[in-house]
Amino acid sequence: MFLQFDAYSTRPNLLIMTTNYTSRFFRLYVSLLIFFFISHTGWTQTSKHTFALGDSTFLLDGKPFLMISGELHYPRIPKEAWRQRMQMAKAMGLNTIGTYVFWNVHEPEKGKYDFSGNNDIAAFVKTAQEEGLWVVLRPSPYVCAEWEFGGYPYWLQNEEGLIVRSLEPKFITAYRNYIQEVARQLVPLQINHGGNILMVQVENEYGFYSNDKAYLEENKRLFIEAGFDGLLYTCDPAPKVKDGHIPGLLPAVNGLDNPREVKSLVRQYHQGKGPFYIAEWYPAWFDWWGTPHHTVPAKDHAPKLDAVLGAGISINMYMFHGGTTRGFMNGANYNDQNPYEPQISSYDYDAPLDEAGNATEKFRQFRSVIKKHLPVGHVLPNIPPAKKAVALPLINFSRQISLMNILPEPVASAHPLTFEDLNQAYGFVLYRTTLKNSQGSGILKINELRDYGLIFINGKRVGVLDRRLRQDSLSVVIPAGEVTLDILVENLGRINFGPYLLKNKKGITSTVTFNNTELPNWQMYSLPFSDLTLLSKKENKKAAAAESPVIKSGTFSLSAVHDTYLDMRTWGKGIVWINGHNLGRYWSIGPQQTIYVPAEWLKTGQNEIVVLELLETSQKSLKTLSKPILNSIPSLK
Repeated sequence: MFLQFDAYSTRPNLLIMTTNYTSRFFRLYVSLLIFFFISHTGWTQTSKHTFALGDSTFLLDGKPFLMISGELHYPRIPKEAWRQRMQMAKAMGLNTIGTYVFWNVHEPEKGKYDFSGNNDIAAFVKTAQEEGLWVVLRPSPYVCAEWEFGGYPYWLQNEEGLIVRSLEPKFITAYRNYIQEVARQLVPLQINHGGNILMVQVENEYGFYSNDKAYLEENKRLFIEAGFDGLLYTCDPAPKVKDGHIPGLLPAVNGLDNPREVKSLVRQYHQGKGPFYIAEWYPAWFDWWGTPHHTVPAKDHAPKLDAVLGAGISINMYMFHGGTTRGFMNGANYNDQNPYEPQISSYDYDAPLDEAGNATEKFRQFRSVIKKHLPVGHVLPNIPPAKKAVALPLINFSRQISLMNILPEPVASAHPLTFEDLNQAYGFVLYRTTLKNSQGSGILKINELRDYGLIFINGKRVGVLDRRLRQDSLSVVIPAGEVTLDILVENLGRINFGPYLLKNKKGITSTVTFNNTELPNWQMYSLPFSDLTLLSKKENKKAAAAESPVIKSGTFSLSAVHDTYLDMRTWGKGIVWINGHNLGRYWSIGPQQTIYVPAEWLKTGQNEIVVLELLETSQKSLKTLSKPILNSIPSLK
């Protein structure tokens, strides 16, 4: 018996050499012996490869290795579909996948860790190994990634004095605790321990943020202390490599695709040699609400990919497959020049693999390029057929509840409390106060509203304020007598990039004034919608105004399950759950007008749907489509 390793695969081929043995008993004996050996020695995890830096290329088991990688994010893909996406990666010619590790999904509350279900990063890495793929791991606590707070958990903002991406002691303590938990999951899966993780990234594009080398060295030390004892590297955009690089580590470059420039830059910071690695090679871009869908033709990038691979430069394309940013996990961009820009739920990215995991024209053109640069004799798998997507019969809703009639118990305060004050990560907060002797017209102003507020006077909606549009005030008329003022505030996603990471508290973060007089005595109702238990709350039968936000629910039956897309074009703004899965946000301002429903989360028989609708509350039914609509921007409602 001997083992044979393919440098384009993580898995050894077990060759059983038997000559002149025909005994059935002997063959059974050998089979049992092999089974016992593999099962009881952990052989599949301890058969080690080596991965090192050569002067111009990576060296896998001492031989030149051209890494052709694509980014996949486990929380953006149903766990049940991980393997299919990886098989598609193999079919395009990738030999490696890259992924961030997301702190806020693994430690949603301080000291409470979650590596289960869709958060099982170790299972994701092992699945890649089973499919013959290597992994580049990016476990920096900061990920950017168009992800809420850049991956940081909200509760860091409740640690007084804590400064992210710095040597501030509270941050380093939280960082150390987290990275050690991550290490428990992933250290055994490094290539030098018998796994398939080739390299581990230290921090993430830190040069974009600052240039504190002592902080970067502390990152490196924390990784090594936690057990990441393989190959470490940094990545930065071309102009910022100097600021984000640690001497001694490989400096990967982001955003370049000119081979001469890549090699020159890496040599400048790596003792005059390689290997050469583009850690983020962009075949397209992401979207945010109210702006056109970003697309880049495949023909614009295929020649660049050919040139890079032809020059022996390894890449990680960001993204190979984007998937969907479900729940409340989208991030936002903001700076002094541009308005607040929350990202949409679809992370289709115009990537080679579309949001549902199907091959695109970009996939096919890239595959044709990659074929030219594969090892001699390596044959790519056939491209699997596209997954079937269907339009379902009209979905009708059988129940409707006014959100105002199922409110939880409030928290009282003289001044408005932020989400963080309420120990609430995401979702909504309803702010309520009672006005007396305030009759008349005037300007209602919400200072530092974050991010979207619906204003109600005695239950009637009188306006909407949208941080994207730099709105913080509106003219209102207060009637005579005792008046209830409600402000329903939605967290549209914390900033994930730039200098405002520490200005990310949500809700009403300052004061509310009417005609320049501060309004006191607030009640805050937390509505995190982390699950749907709110629907089991006994409904207050008090009649709600027609424009009050509503929760609609219903069922639909399926004889077979396939992908589908919810058509939200006649709806306003809200969130959809199917079978308990939060599928993400929708908003009529576009460009996304559909919500992708993966077949993996549907079932034969009865399925449950729940919709929280904020604006267009008269809807009675919902249509579905067999194709997405990702580039439609109607007039702002």
